[in-house]
Amino acid sequence: MDAKFKRNFILLGHAHSGKTTLAESLLYFCKATTRKGRVEDGTTVSDYSFDEIERKNSINLSLLFCEYKGARLQFIDTPGYADFCAEMISASRAVDSAVIVVDASAGIEVGTERAWAMAEEMNLPAIIFINKIDKPDVDVNKVVAGLKSNFSKSCLIIDSLEDPDLMEAIAESDDKLLEKYLEVMKLSQEEIKSGLAQAVVKRKLFPIVTGSAAADKGIQDLIEDIVQYLPDPGMRPAIEAKDGLKPESAKEVVFSDSAPFSAFVFKNISDPYVGQLTLLRVFSGQLAPNTGFYNVSKKIKERIGSIFILQGKEQRQIDSAGCGDIIAIAKLKETGMSDSVSQDKEQFLFPAVVFPEASISASVKPKTREDEEKISDALHKLCAEDPTFKFTHDPQTKELIISGMGDQHLAVMVGRLKKRFNVQVELGTPKVSYKETITKSTKVQGKFKRQSGGRGQYGDVWIEVQPLERGKGVEFVDKVFGGAIPRNFIPSAEKGVRQAALEGAVAGYPIEDIRVTLFDGSYHDVDSSDMAFQIAGAMALRKAVNEAGPVLLEPIMDVEISIPEEFLGAISGDINSRRGRVMGMDVKGRSQVVKAQIPLSEMFKYANDLRSITGGRGMYIMRFSHYEEVPHKIAQPIIVKYQATKKQEEA
Repeated sequence: MDAKFKRNFILLGHAHSGKTTLAESLLYFCKATTRKGRVEDGTTVSDYSFDEIERKNSINLSLLFCEYKGARLQFIDTPGYADFCAEMISASRAVDSAVIVVDASAGIEVGTERAWAMAEEMNLPAIIFINKIDKPDVDVNKVVAGLKSNFSKSCLIIDSLEDPDLMEAIAESDDKLLEKYLEVMKLSQEEIKSGLAQAVVKRKLFPIVTGSAAADKGIQDLIEDIVQYLPDPGMRPAIEAKDGLKPESAKEVVFSDSAPFSAFVFKNISDPYVGQLTLLRVFSGQLAPNTGFYNVSKKIKERIGSIFILQGKEQRQIDSAGCGDIIAIAKLKETGMSDSVSQDKEQFLFPAVVFPEASISASVKPKTREDEEKISDALHKLCAEDPTFKFTHDPQTKELIISGMGDQHLAVMVGRLKKRFNVQVELGTPKVSYKETITKSTKVQGKFKRQSGGRGQYGDVWIEVQPLERGKGVEFVDKVFGGAIPRNFIPSAEKGVRQAALEGAVAGYPIEDIRVTLFDGSYHDVDSSDMAFQIAGAMALRKAVNEAGPVLLEPIMDVEISIPEEFLGAISGDINSRRGRVMGMDVKGRSQVVKAQIPLSEMFKYANDLRSITGGRGMYIMRFSHYEEVPHKIAQPIIVKYQATKKQEEA
């Protein structure tokens, strides 16, 4: 099909605004389905996974298509919850435009703001569908006024092409049309239609359609506007690309079937029957089944088999893919998320998809040994599908940590571990990776002597410990002179010191930022051994730390919090309550960005707390900054608890 007959768009909006129901109406109206599915019954084409049917809301993006009057509409239904924003971000890289769905009974919601911001960021022309107008006490004019005041005064309901306001808005979007309009105060029907289409493509006008997806009201008007005003793939704004052969050089993408082939991988899906499906958007050129392409990102050639177009979970084979197509290819060996593919002689390299940092973490403990053996492979597969889901193993706390965008996100992933991989886990709050250090210098002796018949054990060391600046770790210095300790036992003493440093002295956490100087000791010709000097070294370090003003250190995080201005006071107060400090402020678009440093121990539930404070309008990113001393009143209970546990173990 010629690219000019294709329309590709994303459905965006707040959760439960009716995106999935609208998708069903579009498919049914265009006779792509014979019956209209319902979210409540779990029968929709797009919400087909077990967790979506169970929860009755979208979790994954879903590809759909239908045809109308010779045009093919390919569209992507996306989740409205912020926890699943990765799906919306991925999908936005595959389309040329957006349909933003607004619940008429709720008006502008957090998800509506997020949808508008996404379309704005990706420079996507948009049509707004005000849904659920058949609900009681709905005031459409109030919703339209909200769209105009919150987003753009160029959001317009198009009741008639003869409307003077519409004519004026179209004229203002094009200098030539404005010149004519100012002369005769009128435009021809053809000028209005073409001018309106151009204004929509340039994001200077945003048509509003009203209706009810559940009752199939306004569906034809919406489809007519999509075909008439949203851009075909050849009209989309230029996209950023580099020359794969000369990465420092920009490379123009010509949106045409006859241009060199280029495409971008925006999503991976694990299908239970065919394995991994790789989703690509074709920007230019053509691709045939049973051929291949060059992966510019990984510098490899990849063979392909069949090419599919997706209708929810259904895969339909196609004979070829061209400019504007959103396709799926099964069982690719190397190609994955964010990869650019083209020909090896004409290489296009597109920017990788940028996802937000995970904002909430939990420790996971497999329930059985069998679960323990399977969990790593299962988590790797989940991470490959969802770039905002991460897992790590903390070598200090020995915990497996999963991270995601919120409680719902983690709950869904735990559900998938159980249902898809038969792995059951228990969730907990991660332990904080505290460290121990000292505040003053001291000299101590560590002497290990044991005689119990036969050969004994004897090791004797004198060490000095001194505090170092943060981040220096453990520094060991050998200053033994005159053979007080034979040279072959000095590495043993160091090994004992370093082992004790890993195990901690006052609270069981690693000891950091100290210099340990071995300066004297004694030995026994028969009873001294490597093990005896290891034990002596460990004894000396533990004793020294206890005498040298021991303190706990905690990880401090750099946190950037993006919020509407009206929440600045509440957020500043909340940061103070978390023992944090505000380091500065900035403005980014419509948001205020608060930069702060906050202890990690105060941040484990912050995603939920921030959502509560800001009504879901706040976002944050967090990165490790440095370690700082824990206040005594917080450190003391941690130390007391450890010492009590240690005594019980020794009893």
